[in-house]
Order: sequence, then C-alpha cells, then structure tokens
Amino acid sequence: MGEFYAPWYDEIPEGDFISKGVTYECGTLLSLFHKDSYSYDGITISYYWYDPRENGFPASGKYPLLSFFHGTSNSFVGDMCINYTGAERYASEAYQKTMGGAFILVPIANEYTGDDGRVHGYWDTVYLSTAHELILDFIANRAEGVSANILLGNSSGATFVLRLMDRYMDDFDVVIPVGSSALPDDAGLDRYDDKGKCLFLAIGKKDEFHPFREEIEPRLPRINRMKKCFVLTPEWVRNGDGGIASIKAGIEMGQHCLMNGVQANLMFDDGTPMDSRLPEGLTGWIRDYLKK
Repeated sequence: MGEFYAPWYDEIPEGDFISKGVTYECGTLLSLFHKDSYSYDGITISYYWYDPRENGFPASGKYPLLSFFHGTSNSFVGDMCINYTGAERYASEAYQKTMGGAFILVPIANEYTGDDGRVHGYWDTVYLSTAHELILDFIANRAEGVSANILLGNSSGATFVLRLMDRYMDDFDVVIPVGSSALPDDAGLDRYDDKGKCLFLAIGKKDEFHPFREEIEPRLPRINRMKKCFVLTPEWVRNGDGGIASIKAGIEMGQHCLMNGVQANLMFDDGTPMDSRLPEGLTGWIRDYLKK
C-alpha cells in the first residue's frame, strides 16, 4: 500500500495516480477581500466580502451573492480561510467574467480548541439566526439587492447551509452543500419544489466521512425528481492534474474535500470539465441558472 492508507486505496484503477495537492494558486487573491464583523442575537462573527463593482463591473449592475461557509477548524488559518472555503478563486477575473460578476461573502465561525483537544465553536444551529441576518444585512447595505442568493458550504459548513436553507428558505434561491449527507427528508425536499428552490448536491462516492451507499444513494431517486436540482457524485474526487485527490491530515480525507474541485471550478487544468454536464464548470452553471 506504500505510504497511502486510504480506505479506497485498493480500488484505484490500474494506470491511475494519486494527486497530493491542488494545482490552482492559493492566497494570491486575498487582497481583493474586505474584512468586518457582525453582531446579532448575542453572537459576533467576522466575515470577508468581495464586491465585483470594485473590480471592473458596472455599479448599476445586479449580481448574485455567493456565501461560502467553511469546514471545521478552517478558521484557524487566518485570512487563508477564504481559500479553504473554496471562495478565493471565485474572485478571479476569469470566474467573475463567466458569471457576469458576483458578490462573495465568507462568514467565519468562532472556533477554538478546547481542553479536550477537540474543535469547538464550529458552524452549528447556534449560529443560524446570526448568519441569516448577516446575509440579509449584507444584501441591504453592501450589495443593494442581488439577482440570486446562493449558499455554498464545505463539510460541516455544508451541513450548516442545508440547515440555513431549511429554516429560512424564502430568503435563499440555491444551496450547494459539498461533502455532507445531512439532507432534508422527503417532506423537506417537497418544500424545495413548492417554493421553487434549487439543490446542487456535491459529494464524492468515496467520501471518507459519509458512506455514499448508506447515506446518499437511497435518497437519489427522490432528489433526482426535484424540479430544480443538480447531482454531482463523482466516482473519484480529482485535482486539476487529473489525479485522485489525497489529503492525509491525520486521516485520509482527499475524497471528502470535493470543495477543492469546486474551487477549481470543476475543471481540469487542460480545460476539460470534471463532469461533462458542466462544460464551463460551476461558474457556467451559475450563469445559466441566472439566465433562467
């Protein structure tokens, strides 16, 4: 097994290869983001934001808002948390051009390491009202109305955005949970249909934390019948170089971190899409969603 001890190691196709890192640049666009804090319901959280109007897009335009919620412990890396959420590259000129401009919001949970050595303060129900009001306040005071209110989350952040959508569905249009199996029950999915909301579900079939066959596959027949949905469940989560993604951080979690692929716009370095249904990646999907 070499140096890799992934639970999926013996399933790697002959001739395939392991990719240990992303191929896009990290940390080069952080200066495009502002930082502030917001208080509501007794909780104060920090957040970053990006304004397309400061970067070449018309002041009179109306743009979508992409709110990215990070995974557990990602807040510990400071400003690089923008990158860890998957948000950074969406401020790039190429991504912004495809979408026609987009606001980006990156809230930060008040995480800390407890005496038990575990992470506490990650995204959980205690933050729901604060995060919701932050987004509404941002739209009212910084974005001046948006064309679509889109939630994206990674890992525990993905579970959180599903909860945000469930509680405040009237205020959001699309939810993109990446690497979570905390899906609504069938009645919850009925609410999506009744209210015209969209679910973009993204999780790898070999996710190390959420067994696909047990937690996701039984729900797919109902999800695929939704009026507005896109289901992205790649057999292998890959990096831009085409290799199978491996992140060994105490435990193998490369297949759990599909958000790295999302930050790569679900495109390989050679310009081909990671999913043939997304010829221009997620930015192209967002553009087409807005047109509808």
